[in-house]
Amino acid sequence: MPRDRFLEKRILMIESQVKARGVTHPRVLEALLQTPREKFVPEDLAANAYEDRPLPIGKNQTISQPYMVALMTQCLDPRRDDVVLEIGTGSGYQSALLSQLVAKVYTIEKIPALAEKAQKLLKDLGYSNVIVLNRDGTEGAGEYGPFDKIIITAGAPYLPKPLMLQLKNNGIMVIPIGDGYTQTLKKITKVNDSIVDEDICGCVFVPLVGKYGWKTKDTDGK
Repeated sequence: MPRDRFLEKRILMIESQVKARGVTHPRVLEALLQTPREKFVPEDLAANAYEDRPLPIGKNQTISQPYMVALMTQCLDPRRDDVVLEIGTGSGYQSALLSQLVAKVYTIEKIPALAEKAQKLLKDLGYSNVIVLNRDGTEGAGEYGPFDKIIITAGAPYLPKPLMLQLKNNGIMVIPIGDGYTQTLKKITKVNDSIVDEDICGCVFVPLVGKYGWKTKDTDGK
């Protein structure tokens, strides 16, 4: 077996950035340890993959700060038999983490080039229970739902109605909601078709663009 030259950085990331800030879910921590984050950033940024900050992945998109990825995953309370919908595939890193924690992941990426790249990378790395879809994420993937959990990795102006309709009762959605500059990370639990809303923390994400999100002229990421 070749030596994993990023293992020390991965362990340090988990100890100093993730566990130190209160993310303690054992299965989430194990998934972080097993997932080669360096593969999900541009090759010239591989040495920076475990730094405590987001990194650019092209098309004006980013891979989120490791702590934020870990926190959102813990808030989702992933179970082994869950079917999860992710909105905002990006590089595929969040999808790779989830694939180790749940039964099936459907992940939506609006930008064709990123969707294609993530699909190939996830397949090459052996994450076989992830399906990548190229479409408007704000409309969800109703034909594959309803979903046990939904995670949105872009900042929304409000809660997209189609996504709430595709969430099972007693299901959990994790979503950043706010303006174009700052958002509040929210944990939404659907109980008897009503919403229980919990604020987690402040955050900053790229905008969620689509029919039920932000409207921009530049919707293809060019």
